[in-house]
Amino acid sequence: MVFRILVTLLIAYLIGGIPVGLFIVKMISGKDVRHVGSGRVGGTNAMRAAGLVAGVLTAALDAGKGILTGYLAGVLVPGNTWVKVAAVIFAVVGQVYSIFLVRRNNQGKNELHGGAGGSTTLGGAIALFPLSWAIILPLALLVFVFVGYASVTTISIAFFSLMIFLVRAITGAGPWVHVLYGGVTLIIVLVALQPNLKRLRDGTERVVGLRAWRKKRAENQMQ
Repeated sequence: MVFRILVTLLIAYLIGGIPVGLFIVKMISGKDVRHVGSGRVGGTNAMRAAGLVAGVLTAALDAGKGILTGYLAGVLVPGNTWVKVAAVIFAVVGQVYSIFLVRRNNQGKNELHGGAGGSTTLGGAIALFPLSWAIILPLALLVFVFVGYASVTTISIAFFSLMIFLVRAITGAGPWVHVLYGGVTLIIVLVALQPNLKRLRDGTERVVGLRAWRKKRAENQMQ
């Protein structure tokens, strides 16, 4: 049983680490998404590098990795909620720190990188509670449009997941271990987005949604 659990977690990490955004952007535009914008391989940077279709496809497939991981955990270690939760967490870790994406940092040391983890966090939440998408997606879209920062949108996905699982646990509709998933993935996303949080504090973070539209409109009026 222990061996099966370890294999499940390893598979979950490897699935999470598949850099689908890298492949999609390459196929659509010929660009290397790692050399565009933030250098991440998630949906937002894929959209920045190759357009809306690339971004949506990347986000959907990254979410699919979380869903697939949850399904495989249920097959390989059936009936074990803890393993399922651990597996989808490992998928998020793989998305953020992919073994397939190694680069040198400013100190000349090799480090793993990937996406920010938002879409895979959503997929993991769906794997644990299938209807969670109907709550998380609309709320995250509102954050994207009206708050106007992709990084905050990513954080909101993990935060809303945590809130959903917390409410379900308190009301007896879901297990408390799902709250662990929400909490851990929120921490992972916050750590991954440290550079973005610094730019938010400095007022230099890229804007999206209505903020981007208003900024562009103001610039056009000044010309």
